[in-house]
Amino acid sequence: MRGLFSLTSGALFGLGLLISGMVDTSRVQGWLDIFGNWDPTLAFVLGGAILPMAVAWRIAEKRKAPIAGSTFPARPNQKITKDLAIGSMIFGAGWGLAGLCPGPSFAALSFGGWEGLLFVGAMIFGMILAVPAKRIRFATS
Repeated sequence: MRGLFSLTSGALFGLGLLISGMVDTSRVQGWLDIFGNWDPTLAFVLGGAILPMAVAWRIAEKRKAPIAGSTFPARPNQKITKDLAIGSMIFGAGWGLAGLCPGPSFAALSFGGWEGLLFVGAMIFGMILAVPAKRIRFATS
């Protein structure tokens, strides 16, 4: 059941990215270009994602257990740390330069050519590098 939910939600997410045009790097970069040729489309996509999630969170708060799992995960720490701020800035810089973030980059593999493949490969390589670095930092703190 959990795999079916994962497949369905992933397909729905990818379809939403495709329909909204968020796999188009020029549209994403247009959102970030507030002093140039600004494209407000992403605001509607974000609103279209946040509103249903707000409803889903309210429903989940009232449930004792998830539909496809034994328990809900613990709430994340909402404290803004130095690592969170630095990571967010790096993510934002990469998003602005490439016009892609992890979700749309996988969707863009179908039409991104060798550049899309290079982006996804570099992203996966960075994720692999980040795991040992995180273990080392926590082991010494």
